[in-house]
Amino acid sequence: MKFIDEAKIEVVAGRGGNGAASFRREKFVPKGGPDGGDGGRGGSVWAVADENINTLVEYRFVKRYQAKNGEKGHGSDRYGRGADDIELRMPVGTLIRDVDTEQVVADLTHHGQKVCLAKGGKGGLGNIHFKSSVNRAPKQATPGEDGEARSLLLELKVLADVGLLGMPNAGKSTLISSVSAARPKVADYPFTTLHPNLGVVRSDDNHSFVMADIPGLIEGAAEGAGLGHRFLKHLSRTGLLLHVVDLAPFDEGVEPAAEALAIIEELRRYDEALHDKPRWLVLNKIDMLVDDERAERVAQFLADIGWDHPQPDDQFEFDLTTPRVFQISALAREGTQELVQTIQRYLDAKHELLAKQQAEQPVMAEVPTTNGLIQPE
Repeated sequence: MKFIDEAKIEVVAGRGGNGAASFRREKFVPKGGPDGGDGGRGGSVWAVADENINTLVEYRFVKRYQAKNGEKGHGSDRYGRGADDIELRMPVGTLIRDVDTEQVVADLTHHGQKVCLAKGGKGGLGNIHFKSSVNRAPKQATPGEDGEARSLLLELKVLADVGLLGMPNAGKSTLISSVSAARPKVADYPFTTLHPNLGVVRSDDNHSFVMADIPGLIEGAAEGAGLGHRFLKHLSRTGLLLHVVDLAPFDEGVEPAAEALAIIEELRRYDEALHDKPRWLVLNKIDMLVDDERAERVAQFLADIGWDHPQPDDQFEFDLTTPRVFQISALAREGTQELVQTIQRYLDAKHELLAKQQAEQPVMAEVPTTNGLIQPE
């Protein structure tokens, strides 16, 4: 299935049915009075997050979704039937914006989340609502209300704990295939990854996390060069970035340090918030270096990019703030388990910190006021 992460659609809710203006007409009841019923409610359009869907391809071909109108009211106090709602199932991680106002309508972040995109119109009132002691035979009834109509932009941002970034052919696809069950295309030429891939990495029997691989970046990606710029948005939801660097490039004259600095600059130019996310260095393809040369090549690379962060000591408490460096061979699976276990410890420590911060927040007590309303204490 083709991966589609953006789509533009139009949703139109149903119109409410008109109220009826009728009078009771039965034998031996000459003055039965008004008996016009209300119109039915128009159908609404809802978005539902579904974890079994991973692309917006369906919304590339069907652009308009319109709910049915409510049924009009009838005599004999019969109300019109309300129209059925429409449910649009979308991938978890879909961000929905109003095209005209650019406001966020919904952010589908968990399975089963349901959000109304366009509300159906109310049905009109029948003339039974207008009778009174001075108006025994009202002939007025109200029309049904129009349903809401919106043009919406659907934008899918994959949800992952860890995101991989780097130049084409840095070994990101090989890494995600070696630590998870994901099987992206792997080849010895650049831009083999054409869309994001997700893999579930199981660190032990009871713990796992999701890793996302996006197409490789090149210099000028923030302005649209290459493929990766279209998918940088998917990294905005990740909690940790792994910057994968090819430490033994096949082409002569390629400087890994220059490429790494170019990637960091592209992140900064694309989004400062993305640039400021926790980012670890993963030096890949060390199996292609001679053992005697390996330490020297790593030290020279770190010096060229201005890396001055010592490797943290996690003997007593896991350090969440200091960036880290890992030397691995994704193809030979050398150093990958150490990377996986450290990532799991990082995610566990982060979750514990968030839970502690939430527990320390004061609870707003509710007390009744003199007017009967509930207000925070």
